[in-house]
Amino acid sequence: MGDTRLERGAEGSRGRDKVSELSKLDDPDYPAYTIGQAAELLSVQQAFLRSLDTADVVSPYRSAGGHRRYSRRQLELVSRLREQLDNGHTLSAASHILDLENELAATRDDLAEARSDLQAARQEISDLRAQLARVTGQAGQESGGEASAGSEDAAEHRPDDEEEEEGRR
Repeated sequence: MGDTRLERGAEGSRGRDKVSELSKLDDPDYPAYTIGQAAELLSVQQAFLRSLDTADVVSPYRSAGGHRRYSRRQLELVSRLREQLDNGHTLSAASHILDLENELAATRDDLAEARSDLQAARQEISDLRAQLARVTGQAGQESGGEASAGSEDAAEHRPDDEEEEEGRR
Protein backbone atom coordinates (compact mmCIF):
# COMPACT_ATOMS: atom_id res chain seq x y z
CA MET A 1 0.00 0.00 0.00
CA GLY A 2 2.83 2.39 0.84
CA ASP A 3 4.54 1.77 -2.50
CA THR A 4 1.39 2.62 -4.44
CA ARG A 5 0.91 5.83 -2.51
CA LEU A 6 4.51 6.86 -3.21
CA GLU A 7 4.10 6.21 -6.94
CA ARG A 8 0.81 8.07 -7.11
CA GLY A 9 2.19 10.94 -5.08
CA ALA A 10 5.23 11.28 -7.30
CA GLU A 11 4.24 14.48 -9.03
CA GLY A 12 6.58 16.78 -10.88
CA SER A 13 9.83 15.65 -12.45
CA ARG A 14 10.00 12.34 -10.63
CA GLY A 15 6.58 11.33 -11.99
CA ARG A 16 7.53 12.41 -15.50
CA ASP A 17 10.80 10.47 -15.25
CA LYS A 18 8.89 7.27 -14.45
CA VAL A 19 6.57 7.80 -17.39
CA SER A 20 9.59 8.47 -19.60
CA GLU A 21 11.23 5.27 -18.40
CA LEU A 22 8.05 3.28 -19.09
CA SER A 23 7.78 4.66 -22.62
CA LYS A 24 11.13 3.06 -23.39
CA LEU A 25 9.36 -0.30 -23.25
CA ASP A 26 7.45 0.70 -26.40
CA ASP A 27 10.74 0.94 -28.30
CA PRO A 28 11.42 -2.38 -30.09
CA ASP A 29 15.16 -1.72 -29.74
CA TYR A 30 15.14 -1.09 -25.99
CA PRO A 31 17.12 -3.88 -24.23
CA ALA A 32 14.48 -4.86 -21.69
CA TYR A 33 15.01 -8.62 -21.37
CA THR A 34 17.72 -10.48 -19.47
CA ILE A 35 19.15 -13.62 -21.00
CA GLY A 36 17.02 -15.73 -18.64
CA GLN A 37 13.82 -13.89 -19.61
CA ALA A 38 14.70 -14.09 -23.30
CA ALA A 39 15.43 -17.82 -23.10
CA GLU A 40 12.15 -18.46 -21.30
CA LEU A 41 10.11 -16.37 -23.76
CA LEU A 42 11.68 -18.13 -26.74
CA SER A 43 11.71 -21.61 -25.18
CA VAL A 44 15.45 -21.99 -25.80
CA GLN A 45 18.43 -22.58 -23.56
CA GLN A 46 20.52 -19.65 -22.41
CA ALA A 47 23.50 -21.44 -23.97
CA PHE A 48 21.80 -21.11 -27.37
CA LEU A 49 21.53 -17.35 -26.93
CA ARG A 50 25.17 -17.15 -25.83
CA SER A 51 26.20 -19.17 -28.90
CA LEU A 52 24.42 -16.68 -31.18
CA ASP A 53 26.33 -13.89 -29.43
CA THR A 54 29.63 -15.74 -29.83
CA ALA A 55 28.90 -16.30 -33.53
CA ASP A 56 28.13 -12.55 -33.91
CA VAL A 57 24.69 -13.36 -35.27
CA VAL A 58 22.79 -11.61 -32.47
CA SER A 59 24.78 -9.22 -30.30
CA PRO A 60 22.81 -8.29 -27.20
CA TYR A 61 23.34 -5.07 -25.33
CA ARG A 62 25.37 -5.23 -22.16
CA SER A 63 24.29 -3.78 -18.84
CA ALA A 64 26.72 -1.79 -16.70
CA GLY A 65 27.56 -5.08 -14.99
CA GLY A 66 28.22 -6.81 -18.33
CA HIS A 67 25.01 -8.86 -18.39
CA ARG A 68 23.34 -9.56 -21.73
CA ARG A 69 20.13 -7.60 -22.38
CA TYR A 70 17.90 -8.31 -25.38
CA SER A 71 15.44 -6.08 -27.21
CA ARG A 72 12.13 -7.19 -28.72
CA ARG A 73 13.63 -6.83 -32.20
CA GLN A 74 16.47 -9.15 -31.21
CA LEU A 75 14.02 -11.67 -29.76
CA GLU A 76 12.10 -11.65 -33.04
CA LEU A 77 15.36 -12.28 -34.90
CA VAL A 78 16.28 -15.17 -32.61
CA SER A 79 12.81 -16.65 -33.08
CA ARG A 80 13.16 -16.48 -36.87
CA LEU A 81 16.65 -17.97 -36.68
CA ARG A 82 15.40 -20.78 -34.50
CA GLU A 83 12.67 -21.54 -37.04
CA GLN A 84 15.26 -21.80 -39.82
CA LEU A 85 17.51 -23.99 -37.68
CA ASP A 86 14.54 -26.24 -36.87
CA ASN A 87 13.98 -26.58 -40.62
CA GLY A 88 17.47 -28.07 -40.95
CA HIS A 89 19.47 -25.04 -42.07
CA THR A 90 22.91 -24.31 -40.70
CA LEU A 91 23.39 -21.16 -38.66
CA SER A 92 25.21 -19.53 -41.58
CA ALA A 93 22.46 -20.47 -44.04
CA ALA A 94 19.72 -19.40 -41.62
CA SER A 95 21.39 -16.05 -41.13
CA HIS A 96 21.75 -15.61 -44.89
CA ILE A 97 18.09 -16.56 -45.45
CA LEU A 98 16.97 -13.94 -42.92
CA ASP A 99 19.20 -11.33 -44.54
CA LEU A 100 17.62 -12.09 -47.92
CA GLU A 101 14.10 -12.00 -46.45
CA ASN A 102 14.85 -8.61 -44.89
CA GLU A 103 16.29 -7.33 -48.16
CA LEU A 104 13.21 -8.56 -50.04
CA ALA A 105 10.89 -6.85 -47.55
CA ALA A 106 12.84 -3.59 -47.88
CA THR A 107 12.71 -3.84 -51.68
CA ARG A 108 8.96 -4.40 -51.56
CA ASP A 109 8.58 -1.35 -49.34
CA ASP A 110 10.68 0.69 -51.78
CA LEU A 111 8.56 -0.57 -54.69
CA ALA A 112 5.33 0.36 -52.91
CA GLU A 113 6.72 3.83 -52.20
CA ALA A 114 7.83 4.22 -55.84
CA ARG A 115 4.37 3.18 -57.05
CA SER A 116 2.78 5.70 -54.71
CA ASP A 117 5.14 8.42 -55.95
CA LEU A 118 4.34 7.48 -59.56
CA GLN A 119 0.61 7.66 -58.88
CA ALA A 120 1.04 11.08 -57.25
CA ALA A 121 3.09 12.28 -60.24
CA ARG A 122 0.43 11.02 -62.67
CA GLN A 123 -2.25 12.83 -60.69
CA GLU A 124 -0.18 16.02 -60.69
CA ILE A 125 0.28 15.77 -64.47
CA SER A 126 -3.45 15.24 -64.90
CA ASP A 127 -4.21 18.25 -62.70
CA LEU A 128 -1.73 20.40 -64.62
CA ARG A 129 -3.23 19.34 -67.95
CA ALA A 130 -6.71 20.25 -66.70
CA GLN A 131 -5.41 23.59 -65.46
CA LEU A 132 -3.69 24.24 -68.79
CA ALA A 133 -6.89 23.40 -70.66
CA ARG A 134 -8.85 25.84 -68.50
CA VAL A 135 -6.28 28.61 -68.97
CA THR A 136 -5.93 28.14 -72.71
CA GLY A 137 -9.72 27.84 -73.02
CA GLN A 138 -10.13 31.15 -71.21
CA ALA A 139 -7.48 32.80 -73.38
CA GLY A 140 -9.34 31.62 -76.48
CA GLN A 141 -12.62 33.02 -75.20
CA GLU A 142 -11.04 36.36 -74.27
CA SER A 143 -9.59 36.83 -77.77
CA GLY A 144 -12.97 36.06 -79.33
CA GLY A 145 -12.16 32.54 -80.50
CA GLU A 146 -14.98 30.03 -80.16
CA ALA A 147 -12.96 26.82 -80.60
CA SER A 148 -12.01 24.87 -77.52
CA ALA A 149 -8.37 24.60 -76.52
CA GLY A 150 -8.41 20.81 -76.74
CA SER A 151 -9.42 20.62 -80.45
CA GLU A 152 -7.01 20.45 -83.35
CA ASP A 153 -8.78 23.34 -85.08
CA ALA A 154 -7.98 25.64 -82.16
CA ALA A 155 -4.31 24.74 -82.33
CA GLU A 156 -4.18 25.64 -86.03
CA HIS A 157 -6.39 28.74 -85.86
CA ARG A 158 -4.58 32.08 -85.73
CA PRO A 159 -6.01 35.63 -85.74
CA ASP A 160 -3.91 36.44 -88.86
CA ASP A 161 -5.81 33.77 -90.78
CA GLU A 162 -9.11 35.61 -90.15
CA GLU A 163 -7.71 38.84 -91.63
CA GLU A 164 -6.45 37.03 -94.73
CA GLU A 165 -9.83 35.38 -95.22
CA GLU A 166 -11.66 38.70 -94.99
CA GLY A 167 -9.24 40.23 -97.51
CA ARG A 168 -10.06 37.52 -100.08
CA ARG A 169 -13.80 38.20 -99.92
